[in-house]
Amino acid sequence: MIPRYSRPEMTAIWSPETRFRIWFEIEAHAADALAELGVIPKEAAKTIWEKGGAAEFDIDRIDEIERETKHDVIAFLTHLGEFVGPDARFVHQGMTSSDVLDTCLAVQLARAADILIADVDRLLAALKTRAFEHRRTPTIGRSHGIHAEPTTFGLKLAGYYVEFERARARLVSARKEIATCAISGAVGTFANIDMAVEAHVASQMGLSVEPVSTQIIPRDRHAMFFATLGVVASSVERLATEIRHLQRTEVLEAEEFFSEGQKGSSAMPHKRNPVLTENVTGLARMVRSYALPAMENVALWHERDISHSSVERMIGPDATVTLDFALSRIAGVIEKLLIYPDRMQANLDRLGGLVHSQRVLLALTQKGASREDAYKLVQRNAMPVWRGEGDFLTLLKADETVRTYLTALELEEVFDLGYHFKAVDAVFDRVFGAS
Repeated sequence: MIPRYSRPEMTAIWSPETRFRIWFEIEAHAADALAELGVIPKEAAKTIWEKGGAAEFDIDRIDEIERETKHDVIAFLTHLGEFVGPDARFVHQGMTSSDVLDTCLAVQLARAADILIADVDRLLAALKTRAFEHRRTPTIGRSHGIHAEPTTFGLKLAGYYVEFERARARLVSARKEIATCAISGAVGTFANIDMAVEAHVASQMGLSVEPVSTQIIPRDRHAMFFATLGVVASSVERLATEIRHLQRTEVLEAEEFFSEGQKGSSAMPHKRNPVLTENVTGLARMVRSYALPAMENVALWHERDISHSSVERMIGPDATVTLDFALSRIAGVIEKLLIYPDRMQANLDRLGGLVHSQRVLLALTQKGASREDAYKLVQRNAMPVWRGEGDFLTLLKADETVRTYLTALELEEVFDLGYHFKAVDAVFDRVFGAS
């Protein structure tokens, strides 16, 4: 985790203090269940909660023990025993390290997902507000980066809104899939621990029970979780890339908010660069890169190995922290995005009416011209306009062949900009609900 691209709430989930506190809670809840089953004394379970719950775990002390034991869970249990005293012998009864590690990771990823879902909610709110603000603001739609036909800026944003609705649904699904508990002992057979312990810990930690854990939770769950983060990051990048294109000097239909005192370049004082969306684009690449090692973690040896462990210690914090930062940043960009309707209109008019070429084509076919002939008629009048040699409507009116099919008035009607927006309200109703 790089502090520059981290936010405190998400970072706290991955702190050693949080991790050890979750480990303790797993062990203490397990002790409660073991006490109810009569495996350990109820007073011992009570002592574990009282003394362990009040403990301030010393990270340096745990690290010191681990340097000797070469085992992180044993180091923690040894340190916990320093607080709990003799009753510490009842901690971790019938459990194995993965019971603690995997269940803890599930808790952390579920909590991280909750933050990411809230981030998406903020972005959705911003997109909805700006979409309604510009529901009927005309702009040019582009395909291949080239002017195509008119659309509205609000319709553009509505498209991103439904994309991030899908992102939210995917995160909710990924959270549900990853939030599983395994307290099944060595190789997952429950030989030395009752299944009731697992059920109790799962209930207390807000998790579901893993149906079959081979000592570890199957890593296909984790692969899907990180793949989902990668897909969400790709949607963030798509939105960021659109804004970057719109901010180009030759386009300048929208741009990131530029605060007083902000500097765009160390050399050129006039610069206003899309630095936030460029930053988000780079962060999205990093989030996607974490999906592949998560998929490679799926194929472990037999009932378990730890080749996944080092990977998850990196990608767990990094992927969630980075996506959290990126989502927060892109939401802020949308909330404060500077939008220029006049420039949109100027760009829309830039090609001298060529954006209406399809309507002319269709009107000619409706009047009896074959589609092939109509296409040739429209194109031969469009190409001079493309080269800057006149106005499309004027050239069409002067074309004798075109005039055998369409009158001047009929041609003018074909150039009505509002025609392209007749379905905007219906699309908005589909996206946001009937107004």
